[in-house]
Amino acid sequence: MAFDKVSRDQDYSKWYNDLVVNADLAEHSAVRGCMVIKPYGYAIWEKMQQELDRMFKATGHSNAYFPLFVPKSLFEAEEKNAEGFAKECAVVTHYRLKTDPEDKSKLIVDPEAKLEEELIVRPTSEAIIWKTYKGWIQSYRDLPILVNQWANVVRWEMRTRLFLRTTEFLWQEGHTAHATKQEAIDETNQMLNVYAEFAEKFMATPVIKGTKTENERFAGAIDTLCIEGLMQDGKALQMGTSHFLGQNFADAFDVKFTNKEGKQELVWATSWGVSTRLMGALIMTHSDDEGLVLPPNLAPIQVVIVPIYKGVDQLEEIAEKALAIKSALEEKGISVKFDDRDTHKPGFKFAEWELKGVPVRIAMGPRDLKNGSVEVARRDTKEKETLLISDLPNKVQHLLESIQENLFLSAKTYRDNHITPVNTWDEFKDVLENKTGFISAHWDGTGETEEKIKQETKATIRCIPFDAEEEAGSCVFSGNPSNKRVLFAKAY
Repeated sequence: MAFDKVSRDQDYSKWYNDLVVNADLAEHSAVRGCMVIKPYGYAIWEKMQQELDRMFKATGHSNAYFPLFVPKSLFEAEEKNAEGFAKECAVVTHYRLKTDPEDKSKLIVDPEAKLEEELIVRPTSEAIIWKTYKGWIQSYRDLPILVNQWANVVRWEMRTRLFLRTTEFLWQEGHTAHATKQEAIDETNQMLNVYAEFAEKFMATPVIKGTKTENERFAGAIDTLCIEGLMQDGKALQMGTSHFLGQNFADAFDVKFTNKEGKQELVWATSWGVSTRLMGALIMTHSDDEGLVLPPNLAPIQVVIVPIYKGVDQLEEIAEKALAIKSALEEKGISVKFDDRDTHKPGFKFAEWELKGVPVRIAMGPRDLKNGSVEVARRDTKEKETLLISDLPNKVQHLLESIQENLFLSAKTYRDNHITPVNTWDEFKDVLENKTGFISAHWDGTGETEEKIKQETKATIRCIPFDAEEEAGSCVFSGNPSNKRVLFAKAY
């Protein structure tokens, strides 16, 4: 069931879009720039949510929910934040429609239903949340506030791509309030580490942790930390960010607390988030020309059992054993699908589940039952082996662990082989065009140079890696002195 598409190496963009649609993950909606996440795609997102939510709660955070609409005056309160998102905002100006008097089949905006104050459809929630926090915080006893919300946001995008960049998308956004600067900085670092652990342990995607440059910071932040992944086409993807907001939002919304000495102080803040963009990262890190390749830790179905039979009697005989295997695997915490549909042949089913990225496939026929064995195929390497039915629970569990580890190591090897140090501008351009990936190069630390490099090559500074060592050198573009290498790449 290979779907009609170009290969990954021929046209990566078309390959990606074909895969998303044909694997039944998502499709374009009737609303320009928006998507419908289909049940199988949403099942993967739910797995992501569940693991992240567990990790958030383990670090002391609780979930809440804040309004979709933000009064324009609140949105304007923190100037840098408002300026940074202004071009992406959707604005509600009226609250009612009415029938067009000249054409009763049409609706028009009722001019008498204009809002007293326009409402911004949230592109992010700092403004409405910090207005709310003003009522929650009076004393140091009210701190810290460690809140997360799972929500949707709207950022009006001109060029969209399923999961990677859509006008409306799903995400989580954490918003915390603290009594001290150090506590807020510690929170910013802690949550970036949570994201990195999730990406590597569950998504099997290696990431680089670092700091964004001033030009690339979140609007309204003092510092933005990020995790950056590298996709199979050599482009980078920002997979998560954690922001130290300082006292900017507390100042904008006059959020103060009385400290232990009885003095008034502004509260310190952080915010952090990941979105359905992670779905794009998951697809682009591991998948191949046959379809999705899902890490077992996030696969909604980890094992599929496909019966091979002729006639109802054989199916019933196989089904009895297959359901016993299913039960034994489920006792190990493994999610299993027994595909007993009589509307499709085994070959079709093999291709379909390969397309959907199920990590392990078990095929069972009458001969297998007689031998007390089954054929087991792994999705990542396509290797097959014959296993005794009695050994399946332990063997499959170990196989899933092996697949998870192999996917991570394969992605890490690719990533590490595509971090290239360069010292000259000619080397920089050559690697960018011919090898792709991350380029490790000296930069003079100025926004002007950063912008010129972006204009000439479309490459941006993805981050200043945490582990970047002090090293005397010259900026790859300007020739000015530099003491540290940063990572450049073309990015999504």
